[in-house]
Amino acid sequence: MTEKSAAHADWDSRIGKPSDARLTGAGELPPPGGLVATSGTGLVLLDWAPVDGALGYLVHRAEDPSGPFEPLDHLGGDVLAVPHPPYADTLAEPGRDYHYAVATWSDDGAGALSDVAGARALPAGEEPAAVSVAVDASAPTTELPRVWNRMIGAEHFSLLVWDRPGPGGSDVAAEYAEALGIVRDELEVRTVRAHGTFLPETVTVNDDGSFDFSGLDAVYDRFLDTGLKPVVELSFMPKELTADPDYTVFDYKAQVSVPRDWDRWGELCRALTVHLQERYGRDEVAGWEFEVWNEANLEVFWNGTQEDYHRLYEIAVAAVKGVDDRIRVGGPSSAAAGWVGALLEHCRKHDVPVDFVSTHTYGNAPLDFRPMTRAFAEATGQPEPEILWTEWGVTPTHFHPVSDSVFAAPFVLRGMKSALSSTDCLAYWVASDQFEELGWAPRLFHGGFGLLTVGNLRKPRFWALRLLTLLAGGRITAEVTGDGADALVECLATRTEDSSSLDVLLWNGTLDQSKIAGASALDRRATVTLTGLRPGSAHTVTSHRVDEQHGNIQAVWNEMGGGDWPDAEQWAALRAADRLPEEDLGTHTADADGRLALTVELPNPGIRHLRVARA
Repeated sequence: MTEKSAAHADWDSRIGKPSDARLTGAGELPPPGGLVATSGTGLVLLDWAPVDGALGYLVHRAEDPSGPFEPLDHLGGDVLAVPHPPYADTLAEPGRDYHYAVATWSDDGAGALSDVAGARALPAGEEPAAVSVAVDASAPTTELPRVWNRMIGAEHFSLLVWDRPGPGGSDVAAEYAEALGIVRDELEVRTVRAHGTFLPETVTVNDDGSFDFSGLDAVYDRFLDTGLKPVVELSFMPKELTADPDYTVFDYKAQVSVPRDWDRWGELCRALTVHLQERYGRDEVAGWEFEVWNEANLEVFWNGTQEDYHRLYEIAVAAVKGVDDRIRVGGPSSAAAGWVGALLEHCRKHDVPVDFVSTHTYGNAPLDFRPMTRAFAEATGQPEPEILWTEWGVTPTHFHPVSDSVFAAPFVLRGMKSALSSTDCLAYWVASDQFEELGWAPRLFHGGFGLLTVGNLRKPRFWALRLLTLLAGGRITAEVTGDGADALVECLATRTEDSSSLDVLLWNGTLDQSKIAGASALDRRATVTLTGLRPGSAHTVTSHRVDEQHGNIQAVWNEMGGGDWPDAEQWAALRAADRLPEEDLGTHTADADGRLALTVELPNPGIRHLRVARA
């Protein structure tokens, strides 16, 4: 098959083979009980009782209580099932009656529908609807799992040695390295996953059949100089090893065919592992994750079957662990949360090691795979595999305006908060708009996947992760009540060990991508009440905001007149504006009961960070 026009034309579907978007036991799980639909301003809020063993839930809606019910599509372009309640339907038209039912989602897909509940969205009033946030400053702290900074995605590492002019005349290699340094220093990222360990510029197959990794050495030497660690994605296939060398993907024509000789695939994986150990040390490489392939459940990335992928995985894990059993290997690195159960079942039946399961989703919070990994551990007596979402983002679609928007910032916080207890890693895809897959950036703001633009300006999504990183100390309970609580408006709060300061991070966002430009009916006014303070104590309050007027570098560019690329003077102005100023909200005194209340505007989309410190 030739370089596939389908890889470009059909990229946005992300579904691939018909079974790929399904997770394969829903019949064994009951539908959720206790479904409640509540009318809210600009939304209908749904809540239900969680079902033990569920991976998630698929929300359905109808205009008549007898149906027909169809899944709600919030336009994220990928998996529609959500991991937990509550859920805000912001697609609802105010004043119109709707009826809802929810199905449990498992490895078989959606089960039977729940009982029906109905409500209608309310029109906006003259003032924003209200929510309240209650934080007990004296509550005991718990660990805040930093699932956002263990790993991040990036374009293929060979960009670190790119020697041609990039988009807008940029220095690709220098900017790519700088971007990695920014996410390391400001987001505290520790590891980076990139495609293409076996691209032609990194591995050569010699005439005698041996492998030359000198190209990879140059790339990894520069990468490791950043102080970050690689996730070694065992992809793609060297052309000399493929069964179909014309079966490629991306503008750089990565080879994604099954191997012609499966033994040679094992030899390649073993040779790579030995080489990395010899160059960087056995103990160093033993601390890296090795992930087998990328999204083999999509035809654009793999021309074999699911069984072929299992063979690819089994050979790779045997080769790597045959060199050093300490190295952590996993997969299936699948699109749309697919094939995870099938890989675990294959590994259970055939006693194949799997240290972690990895998969991807976009436009939604990640599903909860703990029921499957726990069942695997119980059945095999092996340690429970970690759950690594090695790609996650606001959209799977290249060149989509949502990627540059403020909408994506509270989306990031919703996903990360949702994943705190259910995953070990939620890796945003990707760090930089220095990105080649379907063509280089045609202009500065083009809907690139990066948290950073070409030129390394920080997008609203970057600031969302930066504010997460600023949360200091351990987590304390923050209870949100009011119109859209815990589905539209959410919150995280932390307190330092010495109780000298606490942080409150709240946001207003929706999964509904018809609201990329925002919706005034979804604006909220939030009153944050702190209790458990020393009566009469004084506290300074500072704030950061991300909304259309704050932390939005695209708005700055538009105010400058926009266009494709800045000139030197415009670059200087943009770099001066590329910051998130801290606002001084003054000194506030706790009352005689140790209470302190602050009221802030919270537009949709928007984020507000408050730091309350003893004066």
